[in-house]
Amino acid sequence: MASTETPVAQDAGSVEAGLDALETAAKARTPVSHTFRNKVLPPIIAVGVVLVAWTLLVPVVDDPSKLPSPAAVYHAFEHDWLEGKLLGYIWTSVSRGLLGFAIALCIGTPLGLLVARVKFVRAAIGPVLSGLQSLPSVAWVPPAVVWLGLNNSMMYAVILLGAVPSIANGLVSGIDQVPPLYLRAGRTLGATGLRGTWHITLPAALPGYVAGLKQGWAFSWRSLMAAEIIANFPDLGVGLGQLLENGRTAIDMAMVFEAILLILFVGIAIDLLIFSPLERRVLRSRGLLVRN
Repeated sequence: MASTETPVAQDAGSVEAGLDALETAAKARTPVSHTFRNKVLPPIIAVGVVLVAWTLLVPVVDDPSKLPSPAAVYHAFEHDWLEGKLLGYIWTSVSRGLLGFAIALCIGTPLGLLVARVKFVRAAIGPVLSGLQSLPSVAWVPPAVVWLGLNNSMMYAVILLGAVPSIANGLVSGIDQVPPLYLRAGRTLGATGLRGTWHITLPAALPGYVAGLKQGWAFSWRSLMAAEIIANFPDLGVGLGQLLENGRTAIDMAMVFEAILLILFVGIAIDLLIFSPLERRVLRSRGLLVRN
């Protein structure tokens, strides 16, 4: 009996089957060995190389007040852990950093929208935002101390001044890259004003916005460390920046390296746990993430 399907229907079925195959392949589970070889093993090798080079360099320098051994730094970590201080150092800085970044996000997002959509505002403060982004965060610590005193408000002010320009500029850059066709299509469908901003502009600008958030966190973290190092006061508690300054004051290089490694660890952890997954999700949803 002859088939009742037309050539067009057969072709459509073939195309649909091909698309289903592509979708199935995209959802295939990555082998554990592949993940370990490409994601886990390279950082382990890099850390191992650094430790070996560090160990070999210690006898060359031969001065613990300049370069401590890895064992001495390990003992500094162990001492603070057993004393119950290590997590306190981390939490003091991380809580300040995340809260300050959240406030910066609430300020930088509407500011970025305003700069991107209003020509007069862009001409007036756009260059100022770019200039503030390039200004070293440590420059804001002395005036913040004079204006607000040695307290947490000063810390948050320095974080805001470091993070808000990056977040706003990232959003402006993302909006500038939105294809005009999207905006025209949105207006045709009735998405104007705040509705158009929420449903069209912001989703289309997400890649640039997420990049701005990532950079804003880096600026806020560096700003906080600068504030903690310079504005060292007992009532503020001991964060990672204060720990670094305490080590310098006591000429205890093991403590200095402990603080440096903790600052580095927190920065990497926040990026891996929050911003990298968010960035991958945004890029993958737009077909911009290429898997090797």
